[in-house]
Amino acid sequence: MGKTKGKVVLIGPVYPFKGGISHYTGLMYRALCKTYDVTMVSYKFQYPKLLYKKEQKDYSNDSFKIDDTQYLIHTANPLNWLCAAKKISAMKPEMIIIQWWHPYFAPCYYMLCKCLKKVKILFVCHNVFPHERFPMDRMLTKTVLRQGSCHIVQSKKDAEDLQSIIANPVFRQTVHPTYNAFRIENMSKEEARGKIGIGNDEKILLFFGFVREYKGLKYLIRAMSSITKRVTDIKLLIVGDFSSEETKRQYEDLIGQTGAKEHITVYDGYIPDKEVEKFFAASDIVVLPYVSATQSGIAQIAYGFEKPVVVTNVGGLPDVVTDQKTGYIVEPESADAIADAVIDFFEHGKSADFAENVRSEAYRFSWERMVEIVEEMLAERNMEMRQSLDRQTDRQTDRQTDRQTDRQTDRQTDRQTDRQTDRQTL
Repeated sequence: MGKTKGKVVLIGPVYPFKGGISHYTGLMYRALCKTYDVTMVSYKFQYPKLLYKKEQKDYSNDSFKIDDTQYLIHTANPLNWLCAAKKISAMKPEMIIIQWWHPYFAPCYYMLCKCLKKVKILFVCHNVFPHERFPMDRMLTKTVLRQGSCHIVQSKKDAEDLQSIIANPVFRQTVHPTYNAFRIENMSKEEARGKIGIGNDEKILLFFGFVREYKGLKYLIRAMSSITKRVTDIKLLIVGDFSSEETKRQYEDLIGQTGAKEHITVYDGYIPDKEVEKFFAASDIVVLPYVSATQSGIAQIAYGFEKPVVVTNVGGLPDVVTDQKTGYIVEPESADAIADAVIDFFEHGKSADFAENVRSEAYRFSWERMVEIVEEMLAERNMEMRQSLDRQTDRQTDRQTDRQTDRQTDRQTDRQTDRQTDRQTL
């Protein structure tokens, strides 16, 4: 498929910014570049320290780097928003694609959209409302997303949330594409385990990512008491950044209470991109015991390594798992349900079958499918605009015809009146 002449501006975090959305934006850019002329616009300033106190950038893996990225947007400076909008407008894009995931960006994005209202704007909603709700988030989200011409959502829950704030929105629901850019060295399971110091005979569960209350890690930890009674050679790797030392101590205390402490290893801290591969390659199955969520990029990283996942039946997580084929869907807030799924997986030796099933669904989770959806939405918006223009033209033609008819009628009436007047005068 050759490039079109369509110009697209993609707005969002990208290398060197941390996090799954940064990775997502970079992969989306590369996929879109196969069809469109794309300019990547990112932030010169993303979050204030009040929202994210730790380092916001990670330079360890430049495989996510996008050459010629324009770092234009200062999210906390209103004067910058006007300047950035002028620069984006000068690029003459056919469409602007904006990553949306948190109402903090609402004032900035609202101003950009108002300044660029003549351009079609597509919001890619990673979640319509934030994972951790706060006052005014609904109002802020509604105000901004209403500025979009169209939207992409990646779960049924997000589709429902979008429809709750916008009447008859133009949107497509799809699944979160797979993250495949972490397979840097293409490690085998044995090589990865050698780097971590895990035996090849051990069965490995992986919890990966920032540790937050809504992710339900405590239920997975509690499940280990039951799991270890049936699967003795098992280990849980908890790999992620705890929000504080106090939070870490609370989970350590919980681990001590399970009686399975020797089966649980904690890797505390942010994991640089170049270190991600070894944990996923070393694992047998990834567990997402979330209490609430719209979706999670962790499942897509797991699929990129052909690893099955256990997810809870919340938000959009069931949308990415085919139960008993690419993983398990279990009830939330249930240590017993998590334990039953893990035990079933290992006791019945489902690793190879599940991995093959993950591979068979590659297209559904492909970036090519995402680009197709963008193309469809752009085509639909173009058609709608042409139809709207046609309707305007028709109305203008009708008005002109009416005016001409009125003028002709007036002239005929005047001539008849004049003739009658002349006859009466004679």
